[in-house]
Amino acid sequence: MKPQVLQLNPILIPAINDELAAHYDMHRLFEIADPDDWLRRHGASIGAVITGGHTGISRAMLEQLPGLKVVAVNGVGTDAVDLAYCRDRGLPVTSTVGALTEDVADLAIGLLIAACRNLCAVDRFVREGQWERHPQPNAIPLARRFSGMRVGIVGMGRVGRAVAVRAAAFGCSILYTDLRAMDDVPHAFVADLADLANQSDALVLCAAADKAQGIVDARVLDALGPRGFLVNVARGRLVNEADLAAAVEAGRIAGVGLDVFVDEPRVPLALRQSERATLQAHRASATWETREAMARMVLDSVAQALAGQRPAMSLTT
Repeated sequence: MKPQVLQLNPILIPAINDELAAHYDMHRLFEIADPDDWLRRHGASIGAVITGGHTGISRAMLEQLPGLKVVAVNGVGTDAVDLAYCRDRGLPVTSTVGALTEDVADLAIGLLIAACRNLCAVDRFVREGQWERHPQPNAIPLARRFSGMRVGIVGMGRVGRAVAVRAAAFGCSILYTDLRAMDDVPHAFVADLADLANQSDALVLCAAADKAQGIVDARVLDALGPRGFLVNVARGRLVNEADLAAAVEAGRIAGVGLDVFVDEPRVPLALRQSERATLQAHRASATWETREAMARMVLDSVAQALAGQRPAMSLTT
């Protein structure tokens, strides 16, 4: 009999789904009409759970899975998993740390360039036939050069460092803040976030910071100023969205590029309606290459745990 694996989120790579089906009896909870009843009847047989960073797994569900050997998170966010409970239980929780770095950094730079150069607003201008009706050069406001900007990075982990490499290639000077200064980083450290914003033309949020909330508020946005740009590819809740919407509406900052939001998929109307905002639907890792790499890490974690080994990517054991 194949090991029983419970899947809480879809995996979009067909080859990975084929491999899962070949090795395990897969139970896709998101396709089951009455998941609570199913868990009551079959939870004891489940050896592994595959979930996503947003979905995680509740402690109540974990308690219904007494034979569980691993929670494999297909993503880097683990704040929706009770890690303390899993540690106490000796239960490995794995993530796909490292697989997303390049794509997330690429999108951060893409969002910043798009925001600086008004790419989305001008795209709409052309698509809607406005260029034909208003061909004069002053119909479109001048944009902001990205090359040579002072870029402040919040969180100098894997993604922050990858963003720094890309920004430096455009001749940007790099400053950063984190919990502490880092000896292996050649860029200037600024301890206070508002001071960093004041010294930056663009602020790029890359911090994992699972417990931080609303650290980019009106004070920080005012320090960034009416010629400054904000990019967030980290956590939506790092930003006070009410303060951000007000700053964007009033022109107190020049523009934003956002891939993450506080209450996804709900995005504040003021941001959706603003030409200053370039928005994505939490898609930083959404390439075939990264999603396959992530899924392969999930496959490895499940296989290692069910073979009685400590998964290489375990965060709790």
